[in-house]
Amino acid sequence: MDMNRRTRGKWRGAALAVLLTAGTLTAAAPGARADGARTETPVASTSPVTGVTESVVRVRAPLAESAGPRPAACDWLSYLRYRSADGPAASADADRILVAQPGILEGAGAFDSVARNTVARAAEQGLHIEFWALDRRSNCLEDRTGIASGDQHTAVDYYYRGKQVDGRTFAGFTGNEKLGWMAKLGIEQTVRDQYDLLTAELPDQTQRKRKVLCGGHSLGGVITGYFAAADFDGDRATTADAGYNQCAGYFALDTTVSTSLADLSGSLPNDTNLPDIGLGYGVVQAGLDSGVLPRSLSAPVLLNPETMTLLGIAGMGALKDPDAEASLPRHLPSNLNIEATHRVLFSKDTAAFLTGKPAVKDFRLTNGAVLGALLDDNSVPLAFLQTSIGFFDGGPIADKSFPVANGGAQRPGLYGTAYKAIPDRPQGPLYTWRNYDRVGDPDDPGHRSADGTPFTGPAEEVTDVRQLARSLAEQPLDFTEQYFPTKLVTDIQLATSPQVKKLVVHPGGLQANPVLTVLAGEGLLAGRVPPELHPVIADGYQHLDVLTAAPTQNNGRPEPVSTSLAAFAQSPRQGMSP
Repeated sequence: MDMNRRTRGKWRGAALAVLLTAGTLTAAAPGARADGARTETPVASTSPVTGVTESVVRVRAPLAESAGPRPAACDWLSYLRYRSADGPAASADADRILVAQPGILEGAGAFDSVARNTVARAAEQGLHIEFWALDRRSNCLEDRTGIASGDQHTAVDYYYRGKQVDGRTFAGFTGNEKLGWMAKLGIEQTVRDQYDLLTAELPDQTQRKRKVLCGGHSLGGVITGYFAAADFDGDRATTADAGYNQCAGYFALDTTVSTSLADLSGSLPNDTNLPDIGLGYGVVQAGLDSGVLPRSLSAPVLLNPETMTLLGIAGMGALKDPDAEASLPRHLPSNLNIEATHRVLFSKDTAAFLTGKPAVKDFRLTNGAVLGALLDDNSVPLAFLQTSIGFFDGGPIADKSFPVANGGAQRPGLYGTAYKAIPDRPQGPLYTWRNYDRVGDPDDPGHRSADGTPFTGPAEEVTDVRQLARSLAEQPLDFTEQYFPTKLVTDIQLATSPQVKKLVVHPGGLQANPVLTVLAGEGLLAGRVPPELHPVIADGYQHLDVLTAAPTQNNGRPEPVSTSLAAFAQSPRQGMSP
């Protein structure tokens, strides 16, 4: 019993540290193979970015039988393929292919805006590129039936009240007892999945080396580092299979290409009490195998399948009609996860959190304001979940002191740099949402904190709320990741253990190719930029903005992340750090 208690405590420490790293389908495309090992299906999108074709690709890549029972869908790898509508139909004929690993609790759908913007920007320069947004294998557990209905109430009833949609009943959120096959989904399997996908889609290694740019967002930068250093045939003397020889260059979005979480740890204590020796690894792995440790990260506030599903449902309303008064808060059932999330996000202070009064149901909010409360940097306290999509409007605004004082100045890696705000009149006016490109307009009241500091300004708002909603609600692969493998956390935290160190076969692979590093000006590395990286800084951006920002910013200039990626695709050598 004591051993189990100590092990659980160590796992919680590791989880806390890693938390900072963090469509409509039509007929099958001609890309589907007769052997049933690959399917490609076009995706219809309402994105205002034109000239980009999207499809969802699934490639069969079964796990070993020793992995144990699992849904059939989990023997497939999936990604969203974005390409120039005027470019070649075959990936092998593209000028360049960017392959992106998602961050923690993130799915392929999160890359939608940056992928479209990058492909479109490259096409303006005469370059036909592709952007592949990867889904991790564990995303196979997600059921998008309710979201795909297009109706918020239908979706809520499907996921939370057991009602059918199109003859299907939700099987429930998967419990730890059914996730035994995920006990081995760590770094080794994750980079192997990327390698298997690349070799299946682009069989010619010399072509991969010439055309593929490997990278990721947040934790995806660390995964890219392990991929670059990996050996895939078991013989370190042969290097055609080495990770670095599958890529012409690397890109990092608010992260670094490395095999360490050190740069992403924010201001959390470095000592997580997890053992960094072989015995520690063995104890943790035994806990995962037995189920004593949860195989998927979960917490009562925002970070569990129930509440992650809410983000997609909230996106549905903001996509359909962002200015209409929201009915979602009153239609949701009351349970521990939803109530805890509501209290954290919509409590003005500790007293409101403890009493639950006023509750989110006591405010009149538009659909846009609901999504803003869930993901805007002036509302959500966790930096790795923040975007800059505008600000509350329509009534008095107050400082939000729970669960963090305004600005999080002492620990920006955890809380972000923005002042936190909240509507201040329950049972009062209809609170609306002022989109990113209307902040600072002549009719903007310019809300200020109690100390007189403006909550925000045009230079700090970069993402269109409706396009964020579209990425959440319209994509066939989720924006969020409901079942994030715990082993991916513990492997990286135990990087100095022999079992993980042996995965770094070619450490020089991290420096073998050009690197483009693009950092959010107010993201996880704000104020702690490693000078040797010579990064591109996206001013005013939060951690998720590097994926979600609008193609044209409030200064009238093109979005810098996609602009930098398109230039890197044109000539990777220009992105190499001196």
